[in-house]
Amino acid sequence: MDTHRDFHVAAVLSLNGRTLGIERFPATSSGYGQLVRWALQLGAVRRAGVESSGNYGAALSRYLLSQGIEVFEAPGPGRAARRRRAKRASDQCSGCSV
Repeated sequence: MDTHRDFHVAAVLSLNGRTLGIERFPATSSGYGQLVRWALQLGAVRRAGVESSGNYGAALSRYLLSQGIEVFEAPGPGRAARRRRAKRASDQCSGCSV
């Protein structure tokens, strides 16, 4: 789940990684219920990856746990993209001479 202050975006994946659905829900207790009901319509929900589970995703993580869904911290794509950019920059500089 991609978590934000006012809304969360959830994606449901099959066991083989195929995207079954993507939806946006309010970051409220009723929104958490809507999210779980929607996800359950697509299949069994055993675990959920939540970005920022200690920040914007904290309340969502607690709700999912209360519903018997295992929660793990999902690294956001922004972090990975920043690491790739930093590596490219350092690789380019390693060829530079002073």
